[in-house]
Amino acid sequence: MLKREQIRLPNMSPTARALARTYSDREYPDPWEKVLDYRRVREYAAEHPNAGRVRVGNALDLPNERVRGWLKEATPDPVRAINTAIDHGWLDPDPDGETAAALVELLAHVLAGGSVSATSYVPAVTPGERVDASEIRRAFERVGVETTRRNAGAPGRATEVVPTYDGTVLGRCLVTMGVPTGVKTSLERLPAVVWDVPRPVRRAFARTYVRHRGLNYEGKSTTRIQVDRPESFIEELCDVLADVIDGRVTGSGAGITVSADAVRELGVE
Repeated sequence: MLKREQIRLPNMSPTARALARTYSDREYPDPWEKVLDYRRVREYAAEHPNAGRVRVGNALDLPNERVRGWLKEATPDPVRAINTAIDHGWLDPDPDGETAAALVELLAHVLAGGSVSATSYVPAVTPGERVDASEIRRAFERVGVETTRRNAGAPGRATEVVPTYDGTVLGRCLVTMGVPTGVKTSLERLPAVVWDVPRPVRRAFARTYVRHRGLNYEGKSTTRIQVDRPESFIEELCDVLADVIDGRVTGSGAGITVSADAVRELGVE
């Protein structure tokens, strides 16, 4: 039987269609259809520069008022997001390429040590004992965005590293890759893109996850990954760890135990 990584598709998420569908729209049940209609209007107008909204609307069977706005440079939010993602090179990444590796690295940080806002879609990552703010900042910079620190010095609130611009689009791209918005306790599956990338990238994902979530106990050389996730998620995380390291990894209850040999193999300090 072929392993999943041996039957990878040429490209992986994020895609323009998936990104568009992270939006909601009062007029279109499927926001991707709005993107397609907008493109049709712009293409028709380019081919018929003297056509007004009535002619364009009749030709394309679209409401005149909707066409009017699009002819006057009003750009739908999903279209604007797609254009931003294209500018950054985030869409349809080659699984073997640098963009895919950078996105999966950031996905690991967000999945293990952060979140994507359910309202703004902005991703945020909290530094930890092993993963400091500079490392998280480099992960964001690797995908092409600068960062700032949020809640620094605020009593009772964890400091977070967040993008300074294009964060909403980046967060939506991460959602298309399998990161949930808001709380992650109901996440049943590990994002499929982890299996779409080459093994070294998957290994880097595993190392980042363990460094965020791994707990060391006094007098023990093993590491315990404590996660409040369904059993199916824990099983898939075990599968990833077993795929990239030879040391013993066992899942039980709400976590995973990584042997000392496996921890050293991953290079986790």
